[in-house]
Amino acid sequence: MHSIDPNTISERENYKFLIGSIVPRPIAFVTSLSEEGVLNGAPFSYFNIVSSNPPMVSLSIQRSNGKQKDTARNILNKKEFVIHIVDEQNVEQINQTAATLSPSESEIELAGLTPIESRKITVPGIKEAKIRLECVLEHALELGDKHAQPGCDFLIGRVVQYHIEEDIYEEGRINPRGLGAVSRLAGNDYAKIGEIFTKERPK
Repeated sequence: MHSIDPNTISERENYKFLIGSIVPRPIAFVTSLSEEGVLNGAPFSYFNIVSSNPPMVSLSIQRSNGKQKDTARNILNKKEFVIHIVDEQNVEQINQTAATLSPSESEIELAGLTPIESRKITVPGIKEAKIRLECVLEHALELGDKHAQPGCDFLIGRVVQYHIEEDIYEEGRINPRGLGAVSRLAGNDYAKIGEIFTKERPK
């Protein structure tokens, strides 16, 4: 077994070990608004649940050479954003939004996605998602090496409104097969929901 000290390897090598090990990762497609009112959209797989009381989710948005990504800057300015679950039907369009655009260009327009008004926040979501979560910013942290500039923006959002497609909503639960969420692996690889098995929790 290889035993490696992360301090002895590059950021890129650490990245490859982490994304190859921590799989599958759920994908959040995040919409945010720029100060100029441009609707930005980008996918992130450093994403998960933080709490259900109150309902909170986390996003870790990596910086490039210390420079904040548009999504992080927009969320920090506006304090609002929408998270969408990426599924088998929308993954192709959402993959297009990962292209590098200027802050004045909208990835939503590029990918042919349809903006839809939110109920409790000013940031629109997109119609092509079976689940979307309206969020307000609860906490923001800059994380990174103590002796260098921050490497990422760690954002915690509180969910203020759920939108769940009727076809997958079953008496307060979500049908995983109907949702058809896709997850992120390493490189250009994704995964679908495979075999589902049940294990009872010990008493």
